[in-house]
Amino acid sequence: MADLVERLVPDDLWMLFRRVVPPTEVIRPQGGGRRRAGDRETLAAIIFVATSGCTWRQLPPVFGPAWQTVYRRFTRWSRDRVWARLHRVILDELGARGELDWSRCAIDSVSLRAAKGGL
Repeated sequence: MADLVERLVPDDLWMLFRRVVPPTEVIRPQGGGRRRAGDRETLAAIIFVATSGCTWRQLPPVFGPAWQTVYRRFTRWSRDRVWARLHRVILDELGARGELDWSRCAIDSVSLRAAKGGL
């Protein structure tokens, strides 16, 4: 499993991800419970789902966390805008290394017809 996780989440990506993911405090008033699933394994599972086209329920158990855990973490990180921050950090890092080629890019826009009359 470690090879799969390291292949999907290389060390460089993991270091950048750790900069943008909010820290999680595990609170269990009663004590006990299962050990919290690791963020790196969960991120690898999310990347697998996003790139393979499988559903959350089809997530292979080789990743460790159950699909429900992976899905909950995905929705929490989406709500916390982790993906947007990670995208920005990756672009900044690649730009600092001189590895971005802006000679070709696409800009997406939406055009709306102007409404007649007042505001």
